[in-house]
Amino acid sequence: MEEILHYVWKFRLFQDNLKTTDGQPIEVLDVGLPNTNAGPDFFNAKVKIGDKTWAGNIEIHNSSDDWVKHKHHTDKGYNSVVLHVVEKANCEVFNELGNSILQCEIVVPDHVRQNYEFLLHSNTDIPCCNYIGSMPSFHLNSWMNTLLIERLERKSNHIEELLSRFGNSWEDVFYVLLSRNFGFGLNSDSFERLALSLPLKCIQKHRDNLIQIEALLFGQSGMLSDLKSDDDYFLLLKKEYEFLKNKFELKPLESYIFKSLRSRPTAFPQIRIAQLAALLHSSYGLFSKVVENEDIGRIRLMFHVNASEYWQMHYAFGVASERKSKYLGDSSLDIILINTVAPILFLYGKSIDSEAHCERALRFLETLKPEQNVITKRFAKLKMPLNNAADSQAIIQLKREYCEPRKCLFCRIGHQLLVEK
Repeated sequence: MEEILHYVWKFRLFQDNLKTTDGQPIEVLDVGLPNTNAGPDFFNAKVKIGDKTWAGNIEIHNSSDDWVKHKHHTDKGYNSVVLHVVEKANCEVFNELGNSILQCEIVVPDHVRQNYEFLLHSNTDIPCCNYIGSMPSFHLNSWMNTLLIERLERKSNHIEELLSRFGNSWEDVFYVLLSRNFGFGLNSDSFERLALSLPLKCIQKHRDNLIQIEALLFGQSGMLSDLKSDDDYFLLLKKEYEFLKNKFELKPLESYIFKSLRSRPTAFPQIRIAQLAALLHSSYGLFSKVVENEDIGRIRLMFHVNASEYWQMHYAFGVASERKSKYLGDSSLDIILINTVAPILFLYGKSIDSEAHCERALRFLETLKPEQNVITKRFAKLKMPLNNAADSQAIIQLKREYCEPRKCLFCRIGHQLLVEK
């Protein structure tokens, strides 16, 4: 596989006595920088061939004829290639200018190939599960730190898309991101759609009136359209929403997109919407407050809101229940802070070139408890460090971006195992 040839070249695992196919000795001075986009595989390499030093790019294939199969001989972007590295040289190759390209064969060490085959075809969900526990803590901690940054940057991609959509309005983006995370996994997409269908400015114009905010959110969710009830509270919301819908020219969603299956009553979408309404009513300019506040405890208190009086005695419209406060629980608050506050604070710090804001986002994660889910519990059994939310976020990144797609060649744990003889 071409992937493993890239790996062997990148980490200099090839034999020492490299030669071109016409017998000239090769000294690799610099393997170059891996290229993940279109073009040659490694940029800015430096190789000494015979008595001449070449600076340019490297292209890697399983065999020489792949050069033509990939049409590199007609692509000007490959005229800068100074060496074609292959496992099997079976023909000459030429660039778009008609010049012959020097080639060399490299051999994948047997132990590397065997270890790679083991990882690639392992039947377990974590191919290196028997090795992780013995990995040196220094290497493991370093990799965890890198994974955490990767995780935050991956989340930043979605936030950047939202910023583009909302003309770089951080408050609007925070509102959408916050709403999404009030879906807590099962309803995340639905809650994001709800926020996207209901502009923040509509809520802000009625932020002093909790009933109207609830009417907007429940109305836009479709829950007031698809249900018939003689409940006074329900009828009041329905009346308010009809007025507000016409005022803001709103189009409600279909209520079926909100799911309650296998959820605890306190996690029903109706309760989550009521809690979100209470938060939007009690706090104005949430993003600005998050950015200005360096105390995670104070930020946490901002989100510690109780649903309105009606929802303390109901879990659904018109169905009374024993009175119970409907505050967000500690684990739910942690999820909001982990998935809303930390990522947007991290990206904001990057956008204004403020290392202090980025470090604050990392520090917040280090003060929060680790997430407890299928992924983190699985890795905890393998003796992976799981001391805080920074660790759990790193572990989720490892599982989803490396273990599941079998990207062992790009994982530092996999690397340690691959090079072992």
